Amino acid sequence: MSFPFVLLNMAMSADGKIATANRAVSSFSSSRDFEHLLELRATADAVLAGARTVDREEVNLGPGPARFRRLRLKKGLAEYNLRIVASGSGSLNPRAEIFRHRFSPIVILACESTPERKLKQLRAIADEVKICGQNEIDFNRAFRWLRDQWNVKRLLCEGGGELNGALFRASLVDELHLTVCPKILGGRDAPTIADGSGVLKLVDAARLRLKSLKRENGELFLVFGTSRRRR
Repeated sequence: MSFPFVLLNMAMSADGKIATANRAVSSFSSSRDFEHLLELRATADAVLAGARTVDREEVNLGPGPARFRRLRLKKGLAEYNLRIVASGSGSLNPRAEIFRHRFSPIVILACESTPERKLKQLRAIADEVKICGQNEIDFNRAFRWLRDQWNVKRLLCEGGGELNGALFRASLVDELHLTVCPKILGGRDAPTIADGSGVLKLVDAARLRLKSLKRENGELFLVFGTSRRRR
């Protein structure tokens, strides 16, 4: 089994925040940035997001308007991408926006430590619940399974910070698409593009190389490659 190619797409403020400290505001980039997001979705077999992102935001992780679905078909992809939610705790709002749209399968990644009661609730709202890891999601294992069982060759991750941090720590990110917005949000508790435990030594930091830079309407669109260590 092999891994999918993993892209990570995020928009952040000039001080590195992806939302306000109270998480009330997490969409502050331009319409062009949103179009860029849909363009990336149009290249992916699957789109992944964390449970908090799915619960708090009006997202369905789908391909969007018809022109993006046509673009997918032109590239030889399915009209609608697979949708994946990572929920280590098993806590998901069954009335979240994503579950109101059944145009494509929804897979939930969970842990063995998730109570059976919650797993039963997840199985009622998802097409499949995959257990990967004891107390936290083993994304190496999960991504191999997605490649093998769902033929996911190209996967787009859309955060949030905890999920991104876990993927960077596992050396699973191949390419980072980062939009820098001309705003300062501040807040010591405001989430960043890579949260979680972080690294304790500089040698363990993810290494990036700038592949492209573009400026549009005051925003910077950056693309970084990574030195991914496949396991």
